[in-house]
Amino acid sequence: MTVRQPLLELTRGRVVESTHIGSIAIVDSNGTLLHSYGDPHEVAFLRSSAKPFQALPFIERGGAEHFNFTQSEISISCASHETAQIHLDTVKAMQAKIGIQETDLQCGGHLPGDTALLKKVIKQDILPTANFNNCSGKHTSMLAHAKMRGLPLENYLDRSHPIQQDILSTFAEMCKFEKEKVELGIDGCSAPNFAVPLFNAALGMARLCDPRELSETRATACKKITSAMIAHPEMVSNFGEFDCELMQAGEGRIVTKRGAEGFQLIGLMPGVYGEYGVGIAFKVTDGDAARMNDELESSVRVRPAVTLEILRQLKALNDTQLKSLEAFGPKKQLINHRGLVTGESYPAFQLA
Repeated sequence: MTVRQPLLELTRGRVVESTHIGSIAIVDSNGTLLHSYGDPHEVAFLRSSAKPFQALPFIERGGAEHFNFTQSEISISCASHETAQIHLDTVKAMQAKIGIQETDLQCGGHLPGDTALLKKVIKQDILPTANFNNCSGKHTSMLAHAKMRGLPLENYLDRSHPIQQDILSTFAEMCKFEKEKVELGIDGCSAPNFAVPLFNAALGMARLCDPRELSETRATACKKITSAMIAHPEMVSNFGEFDCELMQAGEGRIVTKRGAEGFQLIGLMPGVYGEYGVGIAFKVTDGDAARMNDELESSVRVRPAVTLEILRQLKALNDTQLKSLEAFGPKKQLINHRGLVTGESYPAFQLA
């Protein structure tokens, strides 16, 4: 039976008004479970946290060199971008290199998360197209992978398509989990997505950050991906967004990728917490969904605070780094629209 425990509590006055529960697994690249909380073997979908793994077989086959992709373009291949103008421009440039059209993408469009572009879309009554999707970089790279290998483009999202089979095999190998046991689902962008135990997701991230046991070709590809994400975190999300700000504060030592429905994956480079790379995976059971209430708070309030508390307990961030990220937590006052303090949010867990 899955044992989930409190991750974050929110108060109003002296009463605990909300409690978010979940589980955490922290694993090194050797496969040692270093710390856990709740059920480290809880099975959960990675959602967008899977994107670095979905890009890996394309990079491993020399896709970046084939199309002359820059580090920014590799980074946005692993992104849940906010659809700022820099993201639209980057994806469009990739498609020109590949020789595909935006209409080839099967992810659908949605409104941008970037405030400046959202205002423009509303003011000019622009219909968001596929490039506006926060997964458009991933889909563009999937199409590049198919085109490079002379494979069909029209069914590139089918589970049976060779690139999707390569992605599934590579993901399972990185996580040291049997391919046949990976639970499959359809992501919000229509691409296949994967659910595995938190332990194995964390192990996959640890090996991505510390690929010393992998083949030379795969290890090189892993380093290209993590280096690109670290060099251009604004492509992974956007300036001011948590994943971007954490990687900037981490100064080349931390990689992170959010996922929908309360999933978060963090990687620590070798030397940050022991000799080996470390992967951290956690799942917020309620999904950490966007919410509107009387507090002036981020629409996603749990994952950033829990991430920072994990890194604080591991001493993976120093006081200066934590100070630079304090707007995200781990402990925050809750302030209403009049500027009154109504309560606070704080982590409710201690790693074992």
